[in-house]
Amino acid sequence: MGRGSPNKVPFIAVVQTTEDKQPVAIQLRRVKGFRKAELARYACASLSPDAIVWSDGLSCFKAVSEAGCQHIPIVTGSGRRSAQHPAFKWVNTMLGNVKSAMTGTYHGISKKHVPRYLAEFEYRFNRRYDLPAMILRLAYAAARTPPMPYRFISMAETYG
Repeated sequence: MGRGSPNKVPFIAVVQTTEDKQPVAIQLRRVKGFRKAELARYACASLSPDAIVWSDGLSCFKAVSEAGCQHIPIVTGSGRRSAQHPAFKWVNTMLGNVKSAMTGTYHGISKKHVPRYLAEFEYRFNRRYDLPAMILRLAYAAARTPPMPYRFISMAETYG
């Protein structure tokens, strides 16, 4: 949600599309910053080596190709016209939807809870075609998850 501003939380938004450019799934991951080491860590952990990654040309995205993925940088500049580039249509749509979902749902957005907000949006989006199964999955997870002390739950804030 912004690059370099102290009031914003850096995160990566990835949209997987079909051959005909329709969105299939998204990944929203908070990062410590837009640095090469952070992107390399993300790419190694989350991307398939045969993935094709389109980026806006920020230099830290070169780490994606070092992780074995094909990287296609598209330098668009700034402003409204750059946001309308066809390669970024679904990423920009998802970012707008995430922002609307967060600001419309929560009275205040806490930086420490951003990974949870992003995970909630990602979970709902990735399972949008099978809504009835979400209830069963929730019941299954609730029945199988043991009680956890707050210190374990709050660890997700740091590593999310």
